[in-house]
Amino acid sequence: MPGSDDDMFAGVDALLAAVKTGTVLPVPTERVRLREAAGLTVAAVAQALGTRTATLESWEAGRTEPTGDRLTAYRRLLEGLAQRYSATPAPAESPAPAPASTATSAPDRAADPMRPVPVVTAAPQPPAAPVAAPAPAHAQPPRPNTRADTPSRRPTPARTSGRPATQRPGESAARWWPAVALDVAADGWVLDVPQVPAPAGPKLTDLFTWLGTGLPLRIERLHAAGRGGDGMVVLTAGALAQLGLPTTLPSTDRALTALQVRLAKAAASVGMEVSDQIGPTFRAFRRKGSAGGPRTSLGVLVAPWLGQGDARQQATSALAAPLATGPDGSLDGLTLARRIRAFTADLGVAPGASTASTAMLLLDAVRPRIEWVRDETTGEWTSHLRDGALPAGDLCVAPAAGARHPLTRQLLSQGGVVCEEEDYKWWARPLTEDEAKKPFAVAVDVCASYLSVTESLRLPVGPLKLVKQPVWDEKIAGLWWCDFTATPVDELLPHPATFHGMPPTGPGWYATPTVAYMASTYGFNPGTITDAYLSVHTAPMLKEWTGRVRAGYKRAYAVLGLVDGLGPEAFLAIYALHKDIGSDPELADALTLAGLYKNVYKGGIGKWADSARHLDDQTWLEKVAASWAYRPEIRFHIIAAARIAAHRRLRKTLQLTGRAPIAVNVDSYLYAADAPSPIELLPVKEDGSPVPGALRLGIAPGSHKHESSFPLAAAVAVMERREHPSRLVHQYGTDGGLLAQAEGGIAEDGEF
Repeated sequence: MPGSDDDMFAGVDALLAAVKTGTVLPVPTERVRLREAAGLTVAAVAQALGTRTATLESWEAGRTEPTGDRLTAYRRLLEGLAQRYSATPAPAESPAPAPASTATSAPDRAADPMRPVPVVTAAPQPPAAPVAAPAPAHAQPPRPNTRADTPSRRPTPARTSGRPATQRPGESAARWWPAVALDVAADGWVLDVPQVPAPAGPKLTDLFTWLGTGLPLRIERLHAAGRGGDGMVVLTAGALAQLGLPTTLPSTDRALTALQVRLAKAAASVGMEVSDQIGPTFRAFRRKGSAGGPRTSLGVLVAPWLGQGDARQQATSALAAPLATGPDGSLDGLTLARRIRAFTADLGVAPGASTASTAMLLLDAVRPRIEWVRDETTGEWTSHLRDGALPAGDLCVAPAAGARHPLTRQLLSQGGVVCEEEDYKWWARPLTEDEAKKPFAVAVDVCASYLSVTESLRLPVGPLKLVKQPVWDEKIAGLWWCDFTATPVDELLPHPATFHGMPPTGPGWYATPTVAYMASTYGFNPGTITDAYLSVHTAPMLKEWTGRVRAGYKRAYAVLGLVDGLGPEAFLAIYALHKDIGSDPELADALTLAGLYKNVYKGGIGKWADSARHLDDQTWLEKVAASWAYRPEIRFHIIAAARIAAHRRLRKTLQLTGRAPIAVNVDSYLYAADAPSPIELLPVKEDGSPVPGALRLGIAPGSHKHESSFPLAAAVAVMERREHPSRLVHQYGTDGGLLAQAEGGIAEDGEF
């Protein structure tokens, strides 16, 4: 193609010039090796370079690169260490002869846009998933650092290990990248992943030719039976201008159709196609056998168009908008691509249309339901449910069918009882004489409460079957018909088995975690259970899912300075400033990702009982209730386990300190206190360390953070009006003072 040779040689010259001027550093793994070989800690190197430990960790992970004087100083350090600690290659060994095998082409894969991959017949792969590359799958590529390293006001905790705390899995040497941003500079196209070649020209046909060349963009599968995913190209505002595309998505059907035709025509000229509907996100693909090259498929995200279009277009790109939003509130393509790479490196899947759908995509990626098997005789591929997979179809039982299901309405109309395993809602009690003398009310909130229980929680994978006179077994997930009315519990705490915190007035359906706790802690007799709906298969099916989300959550907060092992005072100081990110893109990325990861696990829990109010009843029954992802009993088990875990911590704290919350709402607790700080509420050992299983401060799932403090008299006044004191939380800061913006207002969300 015209000018392609000149562009190629110009690119080579640019790389050589970069090496000569010292703007190219060793690969991230070599940076870590050199520092560790010298016995230097991250903190020591960061101090010498005048930067933060989180910034140095980001350099070593390849997420950002130093600039200016720090680039020069860092390169000098690495060169000096390389002279002293050169890498000694291992002696070469003669390769062992490979066993003879017959390789045949795998079936056509929509998820593999790169090239045909041979599949050994002795171990065939499913048709929807490419064979994983031997290189780590989710590497984060080096990218230019666009921020100036300015001193931060946030306290930086000391680290005891030289290993980067925020390193993501597979960040050593990327072979594929999940996303790349296409931008433009004075001398032509610029990509934020240097390893990805640029288009040859500025026209739309050049763009689609480039998209069809087999770019190293894809998301590799997490499980041998799973699927990979298409890579993504993010178009910036500059790229739109270069391509002659509108900076805003057309708002009329006529203009949108004209844009669709223009894109389709340019794509067809090189054997490519685009989605039937164009919006902030669309697909560019080539079918098998089409002229122009091999089959390929990529997603295209247009950053300036995010949040525009009709309701459907906005819904499909809802999660991309916050990922593209920079500290100044603007939509930026480079920011979007960078965060997609970080998101994918953490979770292993690309962001979906919503946090709830992303949670289900992740579950299917780490625990695939479908497995493909190749017939050795015919060569045909067939699919079947894997052992332990969640079955499809409407498997609901009346006590746990969800609010919208006809079974629920029928049961309630007959005077029946449904399962009510929910979070605590609006519980409060009268103050004791000692509590009434204290001046403050202190609100603490559980961090990632669901995430603290899902990893090992045994859940009902199989359908529920009615069992009469069941034998109690805490290892079997299910719903049990229990009567807790005569079982005594702690009077100063909310009742462990009810969402309203008051004693139950009769028997009801309870999930296994609740029954197990009532039996082991309060002496409930399981022999009195007369009926149960028990799962035919129970397993900790969210183990891998939890591991991915938890690791991403903790890595994001570690960048913000919130790491494990902080003392109470240090944690409170850092948490108070962790949202004070200024214009720092690295901190903005971490704060955005931390929020998204929290919403992913919350949305995923709610998705098990999706009411989908935008659908009519019949469509809901066919599309939602009959899907494998609609299992209200799974949601009941998770919420019950989280509520019981919270009650267990409250009870242990009460036993150790004599302190109990005066009000609870969801996973937030309000205590009477002598000062506007939660420090006095914390049980500690003789050495000052926190007591396991009790109230403790920290960002880890199951730990607590300080949310608000206010005068106890204000809480009492609200309670005397038969309102819940949680309405005060957003009117006061953590120092007990009234917030200016809250004067005269009352919080509507009802959480502490």
